[in-house]
Amino acid sequence: MDAVTSFRLNPKDPSISARYGAGKVPMATLIEDYIHQRLDIEGDFLAFIRERQKVVDYKPVAEHFKFLFTRFLPEVVIHSQEQDVRIAREHYDRGNDFFSWFLGPRMIYTSGFFTSPNQTLEEAQDQKMKLVGEKLQLKKGERYLDIGCGWGTLVATAAKDYGVDSTGVTIAQKGAAYATEQIARMGVSDRARILTVDYRDIPRGPYDKISCLEMAEHVGVKNFQGFMRQVYDMLTDDGLFYLQIAGLRAKQGLLGYHLEDLVWGLFMNKYIFPGADASMPLSFVVSNLESAGFEIHSVENVGIHYSLTISRWYDNWMANRAEVVKTYGEWWFRLWQMFLGWSVEIAAQGSSTCFQVVANKNLDKFNRMRWVGTKNLGERDL
Repeated sequence: MDAVTSFRLNPKDPSISARYGAGKVPMATLIEDYIHQRLDIEGDFLAFIRERQKVVDYKPVAEHFKFLFTRFLPEVVIHSQEQDVRIAREHYDRGNDFFSWFLGPRMIYTSGFFTSPNQTLEEAQDQKMKLVGEKLQLKKGERYLDIGCGWGTLVATAAKDYGVDSTGVTIAQKGAAYATEQIARMGVSDRARILTVDYRDIPRGPYDKISCLEMAEHVGVKNFQGFMRQVYDMLTDDGLFYLQIAGLRAKQGLLGYHLEDLVWGLFMNKYIFPGADASMPLSFVVSNLESAGFEIHSVENVGIHYSLTISRWYDNWMANRAEVVKTYGEWWFRLWQMFLGWSVEIAAQGSSTCFQVVANKNLDKFNRMRWVGTKNLGERDL
């Protein structure tokens, strides 16, 4: 194995030592060894991530095929309400403390928006919330729905800053309790609320403005078109829909898949976001929106903002290592360290990205003059 100066792979289990002295190892194998504490990565962990090509390759391993056929494909095909609720709650109801140790005080589990790479996570998330409000053109008294509202920060902020009547939807029970408390702390209980229901059971409204920030991935490819039609039906004819969705870069040519992208995607689906198989290239998202009757107004790629966001999450996670290990154990700490650290680089290199899409109903009577004289994309002072 090539010598490195900033990190060192140290096998702790003698049974695996040979593979770390015989050239590159599959990334999937290294991850399993690391999270199960058979291997230590000594020195600078982020240097390992940046220089990973020196010690790993992206060859498929037997575990990939086992996972693909026993979990991934069945979950993609089924995507029943019972399955989706169970999987989502297993993730999001793990514990508010767990998520706070990397999300920080804003408790926002989606990409921030940076106007400078030196800004804090909180500045970026505050700017993102303002950007959502501006892109949706929120106005006092409007009925606003946020699907997949997490811990309710955007729902409460929209009610407070724009005077809208806010409804947030989540199936995470612990997140909903936190969100309801946050709404009360911000003094907007009279015009904001959280519904703990599956997206298929959302009251039909109608709503003047609807947002969905990085929840649509969880509805799955199978249900994506139905979800877009559901949003269309819940939206007023002159309303706006803001969709923020984590996606993948398009493959190049017929067989032009990027091997690292595939390996990273399988890791994410196995350990981090099971069932979130609707993270797709932009063409998939736009096609489904248009098929559901929407007209696309704007699309902004904010993938590099996600890299900056996750880098802050990583720093928070590392700063809270003792608390994480004390409460949840070393396995969870190492898994999230790998997820966050690797994802910083994955987003920076374009393997995974994030799109902000603003759309309206494609109706003749829709007033498109609303776009004249407005700044609609994020590259501006906030």
